[in-house]
Amino acid sequence: MGCVQGKCFRLGAAESQSPSSSRNVTPANCHVITSPSTLGSAAIASHGLLLQFSSLSLPGHYPDSPERENQDALLIETELMSNPNLHLFAVFDGHGLYGTACARFVRDRLPVLLTSDPTTLLSDPEKAFNTAFITINSELHNNSEIDDSMSGTTAIVVLVYGDLLYVANVGDSRAVSGIWNAENSVSAEELSSDQTPFRKDEKERVKKCGARVLTASQVEALSLADETADGHISDSELSTSDADEGDPPRLWVKDGMYPGTAFTRSVGDHTAEGIGVCAEPEVKVVRISPDHLFFVVASDGVFEFLTSQNVVDMVSRISDPREACSEIVAESYRRWLENESRTDDITIIVVHIKDLTESVSLESHQVIQTKIKDDRFGLRKLPEVSVDVDRNLSYVVPSPTHSLH
Repeated sequence: MGCVQGKCFRLGAAESQSPSSSRNVTPANCHVITSPSTLGSAAIASHGLLLQFSSLSLPGHYPDSPERENQDALLIETELMSNPNLHLFAVFDGHGLYGTACARFVRDRLPVLLTSDPTTLLSDPEKAFNTAFITINSELHNNSEIDDSMSGTTAIVVLVYGDLLYVANVGDSRAVSGIWNAENSVSAEELSSDQTPFRKDEKERVKKCGARVLTASQVEALSLADETADGHISDSELSTSDADEGDPPRLWVKDGMYPGTAFTRSVGDHTAEGIGVCAEPEVKVVRISPDHLFFVVASDGVFEFLTSQNVVDMVSRISDPREACSEIVAESYRRWLENESRTDDITIIVVHIKDLTESVSLESHQVIQTKIKDDRFGLRKLPEVSVDVDRNLSYVVPSPTHSLH
């Protein structure tokens, strides 16, 4: 998500948007979304599992900045260290002026650092994640080509290690799995917890580091004479404030109107580190059971207007992960434009978990060793298309099995 009305915020920036353009979508603004990457697969023979996956990343729609580049990045690397039991799936959501560079830097460095100490990665993946993220954060600060003072990236990473999922989260991108339940339906299991000031523990942590936690409208309205004793808004005030109207609580320095981050952890964001924003990941470990059907890794462009259960419901109805990616990105895009005049960058990876013996015999199954980076599968923008005025919020996503015509 970008800075203006996004994850990092400078007061006054939002006013550059013309009020008359708010929530207006014209047919000329409608684009056809390109197809997702090809279907990939990887067998985990030791546990009789087969992973089938696809991904899709769509640049945001910014009327005032039509040439703005996609600040999201993704990474899929199967058979990490040539180990058939190790597979990595990750999404990075950059923000700020150098957000794209930050996201790509972390994407490129993470697998290198994770595999630089094979013993730790295999014996203690949680420690390997922690060491890798802290190291990458330091490297980014010291990178002379990337100014991360007010730029950075979130990261959501799933390492499949045999029948275990190690989920490392820094920021507010998200991973969720779909589990078959006793009611014969599919429930969403959160594999990560968004690190934002909405979380009481995260809010208290950054406050202890000197952050003021206020919405943009609140910090703008407060004068020095009217500020509360500590410059914070209570939990009850936050729950009923403008946060429910698209103005989330943000982090501000004590005597300034910056950096305005809507997250409490990230890689980069050197200035925000002074008020508690850190790159230390939270790592959750989940054992894959027969009831685990799939998992999804996505940027908050997906989850801004869709709940985890919404996403799980959509994936559970679609057997092909390529179609699932297309459907979810299209619905996310549509909902953004129902609520705002722009969209965020939207990135998703869908991974189906199947029984290897039921899917195809090991002897006849050709494992596709994959290393996908989003710039290798660049989005090919198709020509603009006219859309019926009555359907001006409809966006067509070509699926693997259905034609556009």
